Parts: sequence; C-alpha cells; structure tokens
Amino acid sequence: MSLKLGVPSKGRLMEKTFSWFEKRGITLSRSGSDREYAGKVEGIEGVSLILLSAGEIPRELAAGRIHLGVTGIDLVHEKLPRWEQQVEEISKLGFGKADLIIATPACWVDVDTLDDLDAAAAAYRKTHGHRLRIATKYHRLVREFLTDAGVADYTLVDSQGATEGTVMNETAEAIADITSSGETLRANHLKILTDGLVLQSQATLWRSRVAKYGAVEKSVLTELLDRLG
Repeated sequence: MSLKLGVPSKGRLMEKTFSWFEKRGITLSRSGSDREYAGKVEGIEGVSLILLSAGEIPRELAAGRIHLGVTGIDLVHEKLPRWEQQVEEISKLGFGKADLIIATPACWVDVDTLDDLDAAAAAYRKTHGHRLRIATKYHRLVREFLTDAGVADYTLVDSQGATEGTVMNETAEAIADITSSGETLRANHLKILTDGLVLQSQATLWRSRVAKYGAVEKSVLTELLDRLG
C-alpha cells in the first residue's frame, strides 16, 4: 500500500502544483507521454501520484480512493454535500485564485445588489410569464447563496460551454460563474453585483477523511505533512 496523492492532470494547475511541491523538496512528474495519467514522486518514500481532472478529485477523495488531493475550494464545496465530513483542508496553495460571482447585464442600470436582482426577477416573471434564467455550472452553491439572500423567481440553467456568453446568446438573463480578473465579464457586457460574491476559491490540498489509513499510510502522511509545513 502507499499514500495516494491526486493532482490535476494538465495545464497551469498541474504545473503550479508540481512547482509548489518542488519548493518543499518533493518532485512530482508525469510518467511517459501527456496522454498517460500516471506519475512518479521523488524525495519521499511511500507516496504514489495519480493524475486526474480537477473536477474528479473531490469525488475520489470522498470515495476514499485517494488520500490527498489538490483541487479548488469551489469544486469541493459544489460537488460534495456536507464536505466537512468527507475531506479536511490541509493547506491553501496560493494559486488558481478565482471568485464565484453573480453577474447581470451592464445595461441593467437599476440592478446593483441582490435585492435589486430579486425585484428584477419578480418584474421579469410578471412581464414574461416565466422565471429569470441564471446560467451556471455551480448549482448547489448558487442556489444556497440566493436562497440565503432571499432571491426568488429565478431558475438555474446549466451552462455547458462558456457561461459568460449565455446572456449575449439569449439562453440566460444573468450568470453565476468563476472569474479571476473580470475581463471576460466586461468583454461580454456583464457587471458583478456589489454583494454578489458567492465564494473565494483557490487551489487547496485536501485530505480524505474516509480513505483507509494503515500504519504505513499514517506514517507517510505524518512525514509528508511535516515536509510540507
């Protein structure tokens, strides 16, 4: 047996995760080609590297198939109900930062807050006979946030592609999406509500609370966490 560490399998998240571990004396690398999802770990014994998509890592942690995993706070909170019972946050890694926000068309000059959105949604339903559509990939987080804020008369629609384009394409009236700089929102003539921050996310190292830890895994985990500080 070995301690299984799940890491994003491609792109900047993978590179930055590799770099974060490297600075702490642990070298992570791919085995073979970019098409292979195996990797190796040097600098510590008893850890095996598993390359997964960032979206798969919360599920694998919750199923106990990996002991540790690097993925965004947004994905853990969205994909795992009662996530605190299934995973433990070990360390925020300081990259992959993004905010999950609510945005509306910039031309809605009277809509700046969630209360304004609630009023606009009620007016929209009265005028059009159906609920205002908010496009998102984050249904659980957005529904909880809007419920707590008292916003009604809306429906969440799933965005498969670029969420920011749904308003321009007339498949939604507003959006809830991840943004880092806000440039894409501005390019699509959208504005963030002043109180529309749902969640601040970044890449984070998590530990599974449900994975099996034998004596070997416990020993390796202790050594690894000591090394990572």
